[in-house]
Amino acid sequence: MLRGAMAYPSMGEAHRRITDYLNNFSDAVSDQDVASLAQLFSFSSNSPSLLSLADALNFFQDANRLIKQSDKFSQFGEILAPLFRSLQSYRLGNLVDAYHAFEKFANAFIQEFRNWESSWALQALYVIAYEIRVLAERADRELASNGKSPEKLKGAGSFLMKVFGVLAGKGPKRVGALYVTCQLFKIYFKLGTVHLCRSVIRSIETARIFDFEEFPRRDKVTYMYYTGRLEVFNENFPAADHKLSYALTHCNPLREANIRMILKYLIPVKLSLGILPNAWLLEKYNLLEYSNVVQALKRGDLRLLRHALQEHEDRFLRSGVYLVLEKLELQVYQRLVKKIYIIQKQKDPSKAHQLKLEVIVKALKWLEMDMDLDEVECIMTILIYKNLVKGYFAHKSKVVVLSKQDPFPKLNGKPVNS
Repeated sequence: MLRGAMAYPSMGEAHRRITDYLNNFSDAVSDQDVASLAQLFSFSSNSPSLLSLADALNFFQDANRLIKQSDKFSQFGEILAPLFRSLQSYRLGNLVDAYHAFEKFANAFIQEFRNWESSWALQALYVIAYEIRVLAERADRELASNGKSPEKLKGAGSFLMKVFGVLAGKGPKRVGALYVTCQLFKIYFKLGTVHLCRSVIRSIETARIFDFEEFPRRDKVTYMYYTGRLEVFNENFPAADHKLSYALTHCNPLREANIRMILKYLIPVKLSLGILPNAWLLEKYNLLEYSNVVQALKRGDLRLLRHALQEHEDRFLRSGVYLVLEKLELQVYQRLVKKIYIIQKQKDPSKAHQLKLEVIVKALKWLEMDMDLDEVECIMTILIYKNLVKGYFAHKSKVVVLSKQDPFPKLNGKPVNS
């Protein structure tokens, strides 16, 4: 609902406000003044002018007559009438009704937009794409609170796919396709239907009509952020690293909240590739939940890793990175074995490359991790198989014989072998 107490104007004042809005709309279209046009649709801005217009509409109750009585306005009647209805409902807090009317307005606007040869109105279309998503989310909350099925966000997604189709042509309007794609991503992630992202991604990344570099930087950053997150879910860490690193590099450095959002996913990806972040980075962007994870990797401290995952379990699960972090256990084991190797090398260099399983068992016990020889043997076998440890296993003597050359290969930005 638009903020502020309703203040119904006089009949004359209401008439003036509505007529002013209609004139502003008509002038913005005829002058191709996209900045002015976009402001007229921005419900969520709660601007005083829209607030006063909404009050005027709810008082006057016959705005359609004003639209129809002038050729200047009536040509846009299919756009303006539902827009006014939406604004009235929005002001009264009837968000489901507001959404229905807004969707009708948006569809009518798209029809008009198709007829305009140039891309002058793209910014206004961006506002509509944003507003319909936000309004749909709020309408769904209203539906859910009344025990009804929330379905408006899904509807907004269908509308935005239609918009994407309009923009995905060869003309100058195509530069708007990425903004709409990003709004679609936000909807699909919110609804948990991320598989629907694939068809849009295919269109953006394989269609010859699109040149990624011609899109606005803001949209490229958002696109890379969401597609990077998708790669995290798919456990394609090199691709996730590429996309999220692109988003981070090109993100406005003043937008710290956005940088934090990117890092929330990039850090687990980097950790999976054996790259540890600096402590100052975690502090600066308030990502201290990763501090103990990083320390565990440095120390080879399995207990600390598990404690960190348990302590921040809800947060990591919500972000969808819990399983990624859980898989860091193998790197922690590698680090622990390496530390044992270094200590042994200092004591007896000639036997440094022979690690007894019972020594590893003792080290784990010291970390309050109770494991028997069979469990440790299994872990060492996996480490060798995954190329985190070079060597072979002597079953009879329960000894791991390490390679004398590079027994603990670094990941160097590559994922652990699956």
